[in-house]
Amino acid sequence: MEANFLYLYPNSRAEARRQKETQMHEDSFRENVRCARAIEQAVQEHFDESSGVLKEGSAQSVLEEFGFKRVNFVLANSLKELKKSACGHLVSDEIYQWGQGTFVPPDGKYNCCYAVDTAAQLLEGFIGQVREAYQALGLFGLEHCVGKRHEQDFRDKVLVMNPHTLRESFWSPKNMLWYGGGGFGCSPESRGRAVYATCLGDGEKTRWNRDDFLGVLDEQYLPDWAREKLEELRGPNQEPNCGPVADGFIMQ
Repeated sequence: MEANFLYLYPNSRAEARRQKETQMHEDSFRENVRCARAIEQAVQEHFDESSGVLKEGSAQSVLEEFGFKRVNFVLANSLKELKKSACGHLVSDEIYQWGQGTFVPPDGKYNCCYAVDTAAQLLEGFIGQVREAYQALGLFGLEHCVGKRHEQDFRDKVLVMNPHTLRESFWSPKNMLWYGGGGFGCSPESRGRAVYATCLGDGEKTRWNRDDFLGVLDEQYLPDWAREKLEELRGPNQEPNCGPVADGFIMQ
């Protein structure tokens, strides 16, 4: 995967005007259109006429060029547009539910411009290959979390990073598990957002916002490499989280 993809602008044109970000919207919109056309080309090139389905690997080149975030965004938008059409019933409820996991703002005339124009069954097949490619990354998700995030205290917990917080070049299991050390954002009742955490993959300490995490990991899914680092951080020789420290890592 490329280390840096063009920024995916998440808001509508109207919101971009309000925020004085119209150029960001324009650049991202043009990339969305280019991505949609690339998907159409990939579907055409990988369609197996004898079986009526897509060949394996049809999504790979598109993902390499545009990344999961934009491809998912364009596919989710395509599903929303398809659902309005006479062919909307040809896509399964499971695929529509998957599409709802990516928010695409209503954007007037812009939405239809980056809707993938292909048969419903081929669109579903392409989405299936994208989902398989994502699952192959082995990332942690909501299905690995326990409890309700908005009710949980993050202190002394293993936290699951939201992959959308990270650049795709950093998408790996070892970059997704963090130990909550302190900060006002650890408390679900605090107005503060800061969470000071340690990466269980490489030991990096940094500040995140509470919303950067999906939630608290169910520790039955904790891999051995993370367990070793966690035991070290929770060990008896660790200083207690008792307030601000010189490097700003711990705050209450």
